[in-house]
Amino acid sequence: MTDFDVIVAGGGPVGTVAGYALAEAGLKVLVVESDSHPVEDLRASTFHPPSLEMLDRLGVLDEMLPMGLKAPVYQYRIRQTGEVLAFDLGELADATPFPFRLQCEQWKLSRLLAQRLAAHGNGEIRFSRRVVHFSQDSDGVSVALEAPTAIEQLRCRYLVAADGANSIVRKWLGVEFDGFTYPEKFLCLSTTLPLEQHFERLAYVNYVADPADWHVLLRVPSLWRVLVSADEATSDTELKSDANKDAIFGRLLGQDVPVDTVHRTIYRVHQRVARRYDHGRVLLIGDAAHLNNPLGGLGMNSGIHDAINLADKLAKIVLEGAAPDPQLGQFDRQRRTVMHNFIQAQTIANKKLMEASDPVARENYYAGMRAVNTDKDKRRDYLYNQAMFKSLDDAAAIA
Repeated sequence: MTDFDVIVAGGGPVGTVAGYALAEAGLKVLVVESDSHPVEDLRASTFHPPSLEMLDRLGVLDEMLPMGLKAPVYQYRIRQTGEVLAFDLGELADATPFPFRLQCEQWKLSRLLAQRLAAHGNGEIRFSRRVVHFSQDSDGVSVALEAPTAIEQLRCRYLVAADGANSIVRKWLGVEFDGFTYPEKFLCLSTTLPLEQHFERLAYVNYVADPADWHVLLRVPSLWRVLVSADEATSDTELKSDANKDAIFGRLLGQDVPVDTVHRTIYRVHQRVARRYDHGRVLLIGDAAHLNNPLGGLGMNSGIHDAINLADKLAKIVLEGAAPDPQLGQFDRQRRTVMHNFIQAQTIANKKLMEASDPVARENYYAGMRAVNTDKDKRRDYLYNQAMFKSLDDAAAIA
């Protein structure tokens, strides 16, 4: 006897999208989250057009749009020359009803979907619960959840791990997590200072290339987020200090301007992909399956694409009686291939463009971006690729 068709471990944006998509399809779903409430995590804040289409099909986009900022234009800024290369997703208006990025903190989606799951006839979400063990057999998965006062034992047909970079489910499976960790830290500073008053024609999304001091400037509704690289050997305390904050904004603005910050967060950054995503009745999605650097805003979006792809296949298995192995094997091939061929490759390339120190390599990168920016056909192809449409096309072509 099973308690649920699917248990989803992890109540972040990827886990709640998976849970809500499955519930909407008609499966009985439980989402479990280790925290006591939807965490206001600022890690991801960019939703690409295909993700907006998916959220629209789930019926949640109308609520999401007022929570964020529409950002049709993003910029690559070359600091040494002062060049601003602007890319306008409006050029894809014939390909999508949402030709823009939505700048919106990821926790707003998690909170919205958690509320909807709690009221859904097929869905349930439980906080202060984390998977601590599981075992699978030919009929289902037995899952042990650590709750505040007890270990809860539940039974489901399938277990979906969306429990993040340190996934306990992936660790219990013993899956190799191939790749590397960057020998540096990323520091994110959030401020209410109106940065648009200090830069000419600043967009909501800006990638500033500089071999000595690259940075990213991202606008969300109430804040500007500033992402910079930091020396791995420098302590977190020093990186978060007022002195370092003032030094960063002094370099950024070229003058001493009093800047208050709302958040100061440090990340270790990885490029890793699980050897497989499908493990019998246990499946990996989102950061549990893959990690990449945040340049380009591809991580959370690729996790949402994982969730929708898997939800479609689990619905076919549970509700339509489709054979599991072909469906789940295809899920693995589609999503893992895209992760290797596009997401990993593109995020690594994005970082090289931002930080290139060799003068010849740097000029080659810049020349390539100029050529793309000034050629209509190349620019459209670039926009289509960066917006993640091509990755979904490529996945759909994988049998």
